[in-house]
Amino acid sequence: MYWNKKIECADRSDMRRLQLTRLREEVAYEYDRVPVYRKKMDEAGVKPEDIQTLEDIQKLPFMTKEDFAENYPTGLFAADQKDIVRIHASSGTTGKPKVAGYTRRDLADWGEAVARGMTMAGQDENSVIHVSYGYGLFTGGLGAHIGGETIGATVIPMSSGNTKKQLTFLTDLKSTMLCCTPSYALTIAEAAQKAGLGPDDIALQAGLFGAEPWTQAMREDIESMLGIEAHDIYGLTEVTGPGVAISCGKGEGMHISEDLFYPEIIDPKTLEVLPDGERGELVLTTLHKQGMPVIRYRTRDICYLTHEKCACGRTTVRMSRIFGRTDDMLIIKGVNVFPSQIETVIGTIDELTLNYKILVGRVRDRDTFELQVELAEGLEIEDIAFVEALREKVSHALREMLGIGCKIRFLSAGTLPRNGGKAVRVEDTRNFND
Repeated sequence: MYWNKKIECADRSDMRRLQLTRLREEVAYEYDRVPVYRKKMDEAGVKPEDIQTLEDIQKLPFMTKEDFAENYPTGLFAADQKDIVRIHASSGTTGKPKVAGYTRRDLADWGEAVARGMTMAGQDENSVIHVSYGYGLFTGGLGAHIGGETIGATVIPMSSGNTKKQLTFLTDLKSTMLCCTPSYALTIAEAAQKAGLGPDDIALQAGLFGAEPWTQAMREDIESMLGIEAHDIYGLTEVTGPGVAISCGKGEGMHISEDLFYPEIIDPKTLEVLPDGERGELVLTTLHKQGMPVIRYRTRDICYLTHEKCACGRTTVRMSRIFGRTDDMLIIKGVNVFPSQIETVIGTIDELTLNYKILVGRVRDRDTFELQVELAEGLEIEDIAFVEALREKVSHALREMLGIGCKIRFLSAGTLPRNGGKAVRVEDTRNFND
């Protein structure tokens, strides 16, 4: 199923012409209306008229999260205040939040992008979209919401939390799609099992999960427990929110709405653009944004691109899953460690659940590294022989993956806290400024 077949299956040459037209318009608009970026371009010695080909985008300076911090709250807005109809912001877990402004056209484009993904997942005007992302300044809830309304579906704005009530509405209102973080989807799936509900007891067909990294093992658990097809959704507040890219279900990456967002992959050290298939940092440029356009925004997310036609028939460029970030990488005992690597290992061991926490600290100038992970339901921590054998198994697997070992602490099922938002996977208490 296609929502906008003309765009989703466009000939590559037609898509590139559209992208170039929109890129030139976006750069000129940004230059004229955003003094911060005009200064960046002037310092780089580039003018809007210098953009004659898509490759000329590489002449343009990057934007970073520091630009948002330095120009908080609205210094990067391009539209007049009277035309801004919505404000969103990042969670603000570090420093000031990144504030984004939207015009009516921006919201329509956002709905269009998410609608394409929901249609990929088999949803239409007869569907019931159950949104368990948080609402408010976070883009998750209203991002999924606007996509559901765009396709004409019935949307249930549940928000996150109160898992018992989530199950009641999922079953009683016969929701066909669940939208939330992967970790919360797993929480809902676990709650359904404890309530004696199996896939045949609910009407769910698909899930649209994002806002945090997740592994294939977690996907398989969610799909089997809920009886659904799980789809990835990618986005970020600085660009628009969820819907920049969504997977079609063929297991070959997420389709980027590249008439709206132009992607590049760069080497984060040299800043050179990398070819298809090579992992690097994802850089995004908005092509049709009025409220707050961004040019060559460094997302810090690590992935790769492919322009090959997908088995689903779509020709839009695809991005791989996110393998980590250039700024949440942990350096432990001199070794680069990504939490996703640890989750991959956990997902291969049947005796463990995907509920875990990584604790990194520093004692007497030496790093400490501990993994807390819940045992599968029914397994006993008191079984000393079993626990020690499992500890050896997990330790060996982690050392094989990471090149270093860590302290492993097993917990009974249900020990770690659950919530409706992003799971807190890492606690790093080191302070290198002391």
